[in-house]
Amino acid sequence: MRWNLKPKPSEEKIKTLTSELGVDAIIASLLLQRGIETFEEAKKFFRPTLEELHDPYLMKDMDKAVARIESAIANEENILVYGDYDVDGTTSVALVASYLKSYYPNVATYIPDRYDEGYGVSYKGIDFAEDNNFSLIIALDCGVKAIDKVAYALEKNIDFIICDHHRPGAELPKAVAVLDPKRDDCDYPFKELCGCGVGFKLLQALAKNRNQTIDDLLLYLDLVATAIGADIVPITGENRVLAYYGLKVINSNPRTGFQAILQQVKKTELTITDVVFIIAPRINAAGRMKHGNHAVTLLTETDLNKAAVWAAEIEQFNTDRRDADKRITEEALTQISENKEEARMTTVVYDENWHKGVIGIVASRLTETYYRPTLVFTKSGEKLAASARSVKGFDVYNALEACSTYIEQFGGHKYAAGLTLFEKDYEKFKAAFEKVVSTSIDPKLLKPQLTIDAEIDFAAITPKFYRILKQFAPFGPGNMTPVFMTQNVKDVGYGKCVGEDKSHLRVVVKQGNSSQFTGIGFGMGNKHDIACTGKPFKAAYVIDENEWQGTVNLQLRLKDVKA
Repeated sequence: MRWNLKPKPSEEKIKTLTSELGVDAIIASLLLQRGIETFEEAKKFFRPTLEELHDPYLMKDMDKAVARIESAIANEENILVYGDYDVDGTTSVALVASYLKSYYPNVATYIPDRYDEGYGVSYKGIDFAEDNNFSLIIALDCGVKAIDKVAYALEKNIDFIICDHHRPGAELPKAVAVLDPKRDDCDYPFKELCGCGVGFKLLQALAKNRNQTIDDLLLYLDLVATAIGADIVPITGENRVLAYYGLKVINSNPRTGFQAILQQVKKTELTITDVVFIIAPRINAAGRMKHGNHAVTLLTETDLNKAAVWAAEIEQFNTDRRDADKRITEEALTQISENKEEARMTTVVYDENWHKGVIGIVASRLTETYYRPTLVFTKSGEKLAASARSVKGFDVYNALEACSTYIEQFGGHKYAAGLTLFEKDYEKFKAAFEKVVSTSIDPKLLKPQLTIDAEIDFAAITPKFYRILKQFAPFGPGNMTPVFMTQNVKDVGYGKCVGEDKSHLRVVVKQGNSSQFTGIGFGMGNKHDIACTGKPFKAAYVIDENEWQGTVNLQLRLKDVKA
C-alpha cells in the first residue's frame, strides 16, 4: 500500500479555528482538510439543519413533473412507480409510492426482473403498464438513457416522469419531465444526489404544492439515508443533511420493514456503515437472488408480523447470496491464475454459469485482490452481461465508452458500471478494454493508496477527542472516517494472529510511555512479523470503540503497518 499523508493546513488557519471553536489543533486540522474554515461552517457541519435543503423547484423540469402528477390525480389516472432492483431503486420506489398512496389510491409499483428484463426501463414494464391501464410512469434511479423505451410508451399514450442521477447521453428521452441534476442544462446547486435523493426532491415539491412542510416528510428519510450509503455517493452538502436526519429516523423511529430486518441481526444504534453492511445487502439480496419486489413489499409493509415473514425470507436470500459470492469469487481467482493473467492491467473473467445477481460483488472482491479495473461476465439470455468495478482515480465508465463498438448496452458511474454484449464480441472487447486501460491508466493507480489525515501521538487519543471525532459522522465519500498514523509503536508482548484461519492480527501497543491500546487488523495476519516482534513500527489506523462485557474502550482498527 502507498501511504499518502494529506498536506497539513497552514498553522495560521489551524490557530484561528482552534481558538474560534475551542478544539485542539488536530480537530481543527481535520476540519480545514474538509473545507471548513469558519465557526459558521463548523456549526453547519456538526449540526446540519433541514433548512439547508435546496428548493426542489431549482431542479430543471420539476414544475412539469408536479403539474403532470397533479393532473393525473385530478383525472383519476393510474400511476405506476417504476424503479431498479438495487437498493437505490427499491428504496426510491418505496419512497415515492408510499408518499403518493398516503393521499391517492391509484398507485402501483413495478420492479423489473434482473434476469428477464435487465437493468432500467424495459419494454415488458411498459407493456404491463398498457395492459393494466396506467397512463403515467414515474421512473426512479433509471430512465435518463431510455430514449427508445420512452418513445415506445408514448405510442401507447403513456407518459414518463424520469428521476435519475446517472450521466445523461447526448439526447434526453421525450418524457414529460427529466429530473436529473447531472443534466448539462440543470442549475440545481447539488449534483451528487442518489436516485432516491432525486425522488425525495420530487416529494418535497409535491409537499410544497400541498402546503405540507419538511417535517411531514421526515419519516421518509430512513429510505433516503439507506440509498445514500448503499450507492456510495458523497456524504457532503445536501446528502450530509439527508443522511444525518435519515439516521436519526432509523435509530429512533424506523419503518416496520427496517424493524423486522434489525430484529434478525440484533443491532441497536446504527451508523451509516451499519446501514451499508447490514440493511443494504439484505435489501439488495432480494433483487439479486429472487426479485426486487420482495424488497419493496418489505419496505412498505406496516404490519410487523407480516414484515417479519418478509424479513426472514430476505435473510435467507442474503445467506444464499453470500454462499454464491464466496464460491464464484474462488472460481474467478482460479480462472485468473490458471490463465496466468496476473500481469494484465485489467481483470476480465467469464463463466456462463455464474449467478448474475452476485457478479457485481465478485467484481469488487477481485478489485480488492488485484487492484485493477475489473469486469465479471456471465450469460444472460442470448447475451453476456457484466459488472464493472474500478480502482480509485480511474474512470471505468469512460474506458467502456472507448470500447463501445463491441458493447450492446452500458451505463453507470466512474467506479461502477454494467454492460451487455454479444458472445461473439467478448474476446474483441476484452482485448480492446485491456488496450484502453493500459494506454490511459497511471501505473501508480494500480497500487492501493491509503490516505492518512494526520500523524498523531497516542497521547492525543482521549475520550474527549473521540467524542468530537464521532460528531464528524455520517462518514462516506467526501468525508471519510479520519485515518491516523503513529510512529515508533511497539507491541507490548500480546501480539498474535486470530480468527478461525488466523488471518487477522491483534496487538496491544504503546508509544513510549503512553497508555496502551488494543489494535485489530482484519485480514492483516500476514503483517505479524512486522508488528509482533517487539521492534518499533508505524501504524495507520482509525479510532473506534470496542464493547466487552459491558465495558467500552477505545481501540485502533488497523489499516496497515510498516516497519
